[in-house]
Amino acid sequence: MPVTEPFRWRMLDKLRFLYGNQADGILRRIDQLADRYAALRCRAARPLWDQQSVVLITYGDQVRAAGQAALESQRQFLLDYALDRVISGIHILPFFPYSSDDGFAVIDYRRVSPAVGDWSDVDRLGKSFGLAFDFVVNHCSQHNDWFQRYLRGERPYADYFLAVDPATDLSAVTRPRSTPLLTPYETNRGTRHVWTTFSADQVDLNFACPELLLEVLDILLLYVQHGATIIRLDAIGFLWKQIGTPCMHLPETHAVVKLMRDLVDDLAPGTILLTETNVPHAENVSYFGDGDEAHAVYQFSLAPLLLDAFLTGDASPLSAWLADLEFPGPGMTYFNFTASHDGIGVRPLEGLVSGPRLDNLIEGMRRRGGLVSMRTNPDGTESPYELNITYVSALDTPAGLSPDHHARKFLASQGLMLALRGVPGVYFHSLVGTKNDTKGVQGTGHNRAINRRKFESDQLRQILADGDSVQRKILDGYRHMLAVRIAQPAFHPDADQTILSTDDRSVVALTRRSLDGDQQVLVLTNFGEKPVTLELKKLVEWHVRRDLLSGRPVENPRYELAAQDIAWLV
Repeated sequence: MPVTEPFRWRMLDKLRFLYGNQADGILRRIDQLADRYAALRCRAARPLWDQQSVVLITYGDQVRAAGQAALESQRQFLLDYALDRVISGIHILPFFPYSSDDGFAVIDYRRVSPAVGDWSDVDRLGKSFGLAFDFVVNHCSQHNDWFQRYLRGERPYADYFLAVDPATDLSAVTRPRSTPLLTPYETNRGTRHVWTTFSADQVDLNFACPELLLEVLDILLLYVQHGATIIRLDAIGFLWKQIGTPCMHLPETHAVVKLMRDLVDDLAPGTILLTETNVPHAENVSYFGDGDEAHAVYQFSLAPLLLDAFLTGDASPLSAWLADLEFPGPGMTYFNFTASHDGIGVRPLEGLVSGPRLDNLIEGMRRRGGLVSMRTNPDGTESPYELNITYVSALDTPAGLSPDHHARKFLASQGLMLALRGVPGVYFHSLVGTKNDTKGVQGTGHNRAINRRKFESDQLRQILADGDSVQRKILDGYRHMLAVRIAQPAFHPDADQTILSTDDRSVVALTRRSLDGDQQVLVLTNFGEKPVTLELKKLVEWHVRRDLLSGRPVENPRYELAAQDIAWLV
């Protein structure tokens, strides 16, 4: 069955914008794709999200055991620690054959890396959890068969990549790295300088080629066929290139995302497109479009603002940012997170904190063993792009906190993230309390390795067997918070959120109200190093009775919130 109304006309408009008079022929090819994946339409449409929606971000080979597929080892680990009771979905970072960047230089988009397992292991994991797949759509590995055929000049692959005369002025192009934008490769047509946004091994794809678009749409539907309910579009902002522009967030890029949205909404309603754009907030939320583009966008400003608040004890920039956040509308939500496989971007702080305050944050992370990755500016200078540090180490002190204090402070950061409007994403290393992996950096020479440690299953279980360790305290505390969170209707991603004013700059206060209005939760976070006493009657009109996290009753209208702690009050 071909593409149905009204998606057909929506797609045709976008195809005409992108490819002119080729649009009708391309749409006929998309009809063939729709026929091939017609069985997807037989699946029951699912709700996009609810308060039980919690996504774990992890590598396919994050936990390994001898003689077993890594995906199966991880599945058993998650089940053994009863995480299937509190986590609804698993975002498996790229699990395809790759050549660098821990998976983000894909050699073959259609195969599972033998180091991880095979499609049957992915399917087995999908029986216990919803699945999110990474689609590294901006670039592929230089070892990908597409690029090897490009080098040989084969059609249509000769148009899959973009070569540019190195004399061309490309100074306007947005750069996330300090590496060269163009990389010379020898082809059967001579030397070609190929566009490589992220590294010489990661060659950018040319979406001005319709054949490439069709290939990408086929892969998108293949992932949905294999059970992906969330498709994460990696580095999507860089997708379309037009010399003389920043080549970032171009209208053509948005049109491609909208085409993908039309396709999944038609064939597999309930599939979520999640765009990853590590940029200032206003640029980030542009990927919601008019409710016709991404279903969810990463909330990149949250992670550095939380760190800034804990480092300074002043949460006023965080409170102000939260107060300005708007509900994106039905069918759209924020993907809230504090840590991921990447570093903590600092561009999302632009306009939110002062220059000296940003400098203070950078220096504070360096004192905690963190590293700083740079990017090249249009004038040739360099500036900080991201902080490379585990979130657990970022919330320690240079002298080191006690395990109890460290776990409480870290869990306070996570508790606020979990309480905010949107769907929470929890990085595996945050769940198990991993500290900086300096040996990983030394072994690979890459800053991001500090937050990408892989574990042997027995090794990780042994670490977590120590009940007095900060790692086990964090795991136990995190599981408890998640169990409480998923039982609260007020934490539905669409539920109302109101930021409250307090007399203390160290406190963030907000309420969440369930969609039916029957439940309200008062969320209080103290970022300061001293306890704070709050007059509850000044914050909310309703009578607070207990703390959901501790289970203790709240009897006194003057509530004392411990230093660097959080409370969920009802």
